[in-house]
Amino acid sequence: MTKRELVIEVASKLGLTQNEVSGIGQETLDTITETLVEGQRLEIRNFGVFEVKERDARIGRNPRTGEEVPIPRKRVAAFRPGKALKEWIQAGPDHKPHHLFRDNDVDRASSSPTVVREEEGSPAAAPSPQALSLQQADSESASTSTKGSDPQSLI
Repeated sequence: MTKRELVIEVASKLGLTQNEVSGIGQETLDTITETLVEGQRLEIRNFGVFEVKERDARIGRNPRTGEEVPIPRKRVAAFRPGKALKEWIQAGPDHKPHHLFRDNDVDRASSSPTVVREEEGSPAAAPSPQALSLQQADSESASTSTKGSDPQSLI
């Protein structure tokens, strides 16, 4: 799938224009890239972790001549899939783990993925006002029956 095909599919699912989805997608990719360039780790719950790994300098060999060639140390971007993504890929497209990924019938604003920048410990982007009001309503209704619970477990 190309970036254009992804934009077309997401736009049709969300009822947004392709320009809106393209802008959101590009900003998302830019933010991921900036986070990695800064050497930070980016975790998207139930999806995976983007991080930068360092490869040490080493001596390689030119396959044509057999001559030893020094390979300098470098930083590379890496992605490690999360447990839920691995399970879904292994099970196949017809076996979506509904307890880990949102269902198409669920309101999209109330079930957005959590993105955390490890070093800052704060969300990478502010949630929409609709998502905030839904989270507040959920936490208010849950707080009456779960006094003393960890607030993070309610979200």
